[in-house]
Amino acid sequence: MTAVVAAPGGPEHRFGTTTLTLTAPDGTPLADTDVTVEQTRHAFTFGNIGFDLIDLANGRGRPGDDELGERYVELFNAATLPFYWRDFEPEPGRPRTEELRRAAEWFRDRGIAVKGHPLAWHTLAPRWLLDRPLDEIEATLRNRIRRDVTDFAGLIDTWDAINEVVIMPVFEAEDNAITPLARERGRIHVVRLAFEEARAANPGATLLLNDFDLSSAYERLIEEVLDAGIRLDAIGLQTHMHQGFRGEDALVEIADRFARFGLPLHFTETSLVSGELMPAYIEDLNDWQVDEWPSTPEGEAQQADELERHYRALVGHPAVEAITYWGITDRGAWLNAPIGLLRADGTPKPSFDAVHALVKGEWWLAPTTVRTDAAGRVSVRGFAGDYVVREAGTDDAPRPFAIARGVADAASVVL
Repeated sequence: MTAVVAAPGGPEHRFGTTTLTLTAPDGTPLADTDVTVEQTRHAFTFGNIGFDLIDLANGRGRPGDDELGERYVELFNAATLPFYWRDFEPEPGRPRTEELRRAAEWFRDRGIAVKGHPLAWHTLAPRWLLDRPLDEIEATLRNRIRRDVTDFAGLIDTWDAINEVVIMPVFEAEDNAITPLARERGRIHVVRLAFEEARAANPGATLLLNDFDLSSAYERLIEEVLDAGIRLDAIGLQTHMHQGFRGEDALVEIADRFARFGLPLHFTETSLVSGELMPAYIEDLNDWQVDEWPSTPEGEAQQADELERHYRALVGHPAVEAITYWGITDRGAWLNAPIGLLRADGTPKPSFDAVHALVKGEWWLAPTTVRTDAAGRVSVRGFAGDYVVREAGTDDAPRPFAIARGVADAASVVL
């Protein structure tokens, strides 16, 4: 009977099986041999923002940053870096390319994929672009997108190509140069230019349309974008929950509605607080400004419970391919909210442990030793992703293999 190795469990549609036939270099089956199998990476994207580690990557880290980086690498396989135009290029022609490059390389060197956020957005557009003619604004935006995607190609190959387009033409919270462009030339025009320039600069990139407005207005926008012949690689869905957990039913309903487009769904911005909730009457989360927003023991227990439910609901949905949490630590968190998985002092909250128990526990195959059968075979069932196998008790280099989602496959490996 073929020996079987199986990961603990999880949504069945996330799992697959690969039956390995292990042989010596001369082709002889490694019969009745102890081998060790382990997972090295999920196919699913479990991400977080990497903003807090930019200083560390650039040699100016603060006390505790090394430990913060270790916690990050321990749990996540993808990092989102900030390309907010106003901060990225505070003066025309002087972008922070090298600083962000070093940060992207820091993550890449640790096996973490990197995403850029965002290429086009009305909020945090540069002040120096204000009051210029529309043709000049558009040309500058096009050049910015092509330049940055080109500069980071091969290092950052996933981008939020354009952000929050639903509100873009009617945005009034601050003067910016992008809203007039969208108002005069239309949403589809600015979406097209963002995708055209990014695609031309890196044809193999994964490009997202991303929005916080998950109403039918966003669905209509996606319909119009697709009808216009603009290719989307994935749909970005923001779920900041400073005012309370949406609940599993609401999350599944959102995923069901946007799954009809037949595109991968990326839940790009998730947050849950571990303290007092923001009042429900606040319409724009940015309007809530407080100097201190403490994490509490009760809030931390609730955050852990809700975050586990959030991940289970979305990983359980077959259209979802990525979840990016919006904060590894409370230190410097958006709106000063206690949304991190670590406290400001670097200690893990229960939410970190809860997500870890799923991602690197229930949905992960730890090193497992098993004996091959008489034909040198072993069957491995696990969460789709990358794995390695080696002969147990040796220092031989491990050999890679993969498990595909929902597939029963076979592979031959020479040890």
